[in-house]
Amino acid sequence: MLRLVAARAAQAVAIVFVVATTVFALIHLAPGDPFAGSLDGPTVDPAVRALWREKYGLGEPLPEQYLRYLASVARGDLGWSFSQHRSVASALATAVPNTLQLMGLALLASIVLGVAAGIFQAARRGTRADRVTSAVLLVFHSVPEFWLALMAMLLFAYALPIFPISGMVDPVMHEYLSPAGRVADRLRHLALPVLTLTLLISAAIARHQRAALLDVAGEDFIRTARAKGVSDRQVLLRHTLRNALGPTITLVGLLLPALLGGAVFVEAVFAWPGMGSLALNAVATRDYALVTAVAIVGSAMVALGSLVADILSAVADPRLRDG
Repeated sequence: MLRLVAARAAQAVAIVFVVATTVFALIHLAPGDPFAGSLDGPTVDPAVRALWREKYGLGEPLPEQYLRYLASVARGDLGWSFSQHRSVASALATAVPNTLQLMGLALLASIVLGVAAGIFQAARRGTRADRVTSAVLLVFHSVPEFWLALMAMLLFAYALPIFPISGMVDPVMHEYLSPAGRVADRLRHLALPVLTLTLLISAAIARHQRAALLDVAGEDFIRTARAKGVSDRQVLLRHTLRNALGPTITLVGLLLPALLGGAVFVEAVFAWPGMGSLALNAVATRDYALVTAVAIVGSAMVALGSLVADILSAVADPRLRDG
């Protein structure tokens, strides 16, 4: 187990390094710079723009900028955000917890709903309920994130005004609410973005969970359990499901990049102040340091999620742990 953790941790470090290097190179090689919007035009003296580029080292050769950036990151300094007018670390400290809150709730709900839907389908294999559920899941699995977010907003915020459409809390009343009222206010604002991500991710989990359950159902130990008189319910929940969770655990780790990417669009639609909104604003303003830092944090989150999935798979399957 320790060798597995060490190997996956080394891979995670390599992945983060490659992602950071690629993003750093691409954004610096693209036309323009962070001052193109604010210091561009006939009324701005070119010398002023050149002075700012020199101040932040943007006039140096790209390899020198890259080495200087690596040295800064090694010291824990992620740079200064031009668009946020504060340090990159401060901007991330505000946005990352919000994204983790959104992704964590969505991932938990997706696992519960996806596994439940997979069990429902496997228990009714070949029936009309199985076919209808598969069709519905395929629809949710196929639609774009932003479209589903907009449809959820139209249905539950405009047609049926149940939930708020944007923000984390009510900007006027939140501070005057009781502690329980503040929690309820936060949950109401979380409802639509979490619902959108849950429907997208749980559809994929359910389809794979159904296939894994049906694959395990043909094993010899399942037939032995049935021959001993174990009820179908116990066979499904105690024997089949336990041995079919391995692929689902691995799938959850692989879905983290999709969940993080979907969070970018969902946060933009619902004005959720997380990493997605921060990344979109950083790309639009050519904020070099912030774009690179968001990529580093995102790749680290994905690598960490994959590591946790590998560990859980090894815990659930002794064959992987022994190997």
